[in-house]
Amino acid sequence: MILLTNILFRYVRNTHYNRKTIKKRNKLKNKLSFTLLLIFCLTLSWAQVKSVHTVTVKNTLDINRSFETVEINKANLTLNAGEDFSKLMVQDKKTKAILVSQFVDTNQDGEVDQLLFQPEISAKSKKQFQLVVGDNTKKPESIDYCYSRFVPERTDDYAWENNKVGFRTFGPTAQKMIEESMKGGTLSSGIDAWSKRVDYPIINKWYGKAIKEIGAYHRDSGEGLDNFHVGVSRGIGGIAVKRDGNYYVSRNFTNWKTITTGPIRTSFILEYANWDANGQIISEKKYISLDYGSNLSKFEIEISGTNIVNAGITLHEKKGVSSKNTESGWISYWEPLDDSEFGTGLFVPNKNLTSVDLYETDLKDESNFYAEIQVQNKKAIYYAGFGWKKSGQFETKESWENYLNAFALKTNNPLIISLK
Repeated sequence: MILLTNILFRYVRNTHYNRKTIKKRNKLKNKLSFTLLLIFCLTLSWAQVKSVHTVTVKNTLDINRSFETVEINKANLTLNAGEDFSKLMVQDKKTKAILVSQFVDTNQDGEVDQLLFQPEISAKSKKQFQLVVGDNTKKPESIDYCYSRFVPERTDDYAWENNKVGFRTFGPTAQKMIEESMKGGTLSSGIDAWSKRVDYPIINKWYGKAIKEIGAYHRDSGEGLDNFHVGVSRGIGGIAVKRDGNYYVSRNFTNWKTITTGPIRTSFILEYANWDANGQIISEKKYISLDYGSNLSKFEIEISGTNIVNAGITLHEKKGVSSKNTESGWISYWEPLDDSEFGTGLFVPNKNLTSVDLYETDLKDESNFYAEIQVQNKKAIYYAGFGWKKSGQFETKESWENYLNAFALKTNNPLIISLK
């Protein structure tokens, strides 16, 4: 660049000139200096810019969208030489703000292969984000609101939660205690609900209190409590197989594996021993995830031995009101619970809800509201969860059903993601 400047200046100097041309020469010299300096700065700037990937998120619905998780898979990105996927951050292209994000090792091979974030997108609009490599100290602080773990100190529960709801289910030791007539066991593959009314994590805190005082989490100390009875019912999202008019269910999970916890998602795997549905041998494995801001856990069931599976929500003492929207794909049950009210719901996406069954019986804990789901490629997918009036989220049955309608609409019309 210096050589180019000298050549140009030499040309100007050797040109025939008079007093007027001296002024022109000086002006030209100044212009050349500024132009070359600008080129140099731009070249330096380009050399310092980190490579970026542009993510465009499009909302086709006439409603604002939030608390929906965008998944960016490493396999779908063309990384530059030396670029580390695990160091990418999500940046709003317009405001340059860095968003909360989370990496996941989905296949558990020791390397992260998925990046999660939750954008806010206005109705009928699109927004662009950049995946950038930068200073990790500029990342916003985040809390692991979405948390799950195996709980050996309470027999062998597996519990999970986010900022809205909490759940748990039961392992082989709890089953063995029942089979050997020991106190404190639980025989159920149903899904229990923890009625929390704070947005921060409570699993470790509640179990810790229960170690010091048995049953401490059955009393509400301001954060909520465990007052949801499961028994052998399906609770909120347990499955069954129907044969000859009767429902057959698995027993407690036999193995577990935590995949991820973090600010946006927790996910894990529960395995079950093969079980007998009136002569029909069923194999079952649950992939369960819960995202920030959602009242419903996602269930992806790997199942063989049947083309139809029934996911249910308990009717307890049959004192509540059931409702359904088969077009949208959900069922719901709103019932009194202690000094409050409680809504449970189950949603089947993409019109895979084939029928519903409000199954009532005099047998204890066996009355359930079932959604019949078509198994495709040995997999059934649905969402199940709850809303507790005392948490302040849902005041009425109608507000709970409105939530289910909105959840179904957004899930059946996902955000459109494109990468560049």
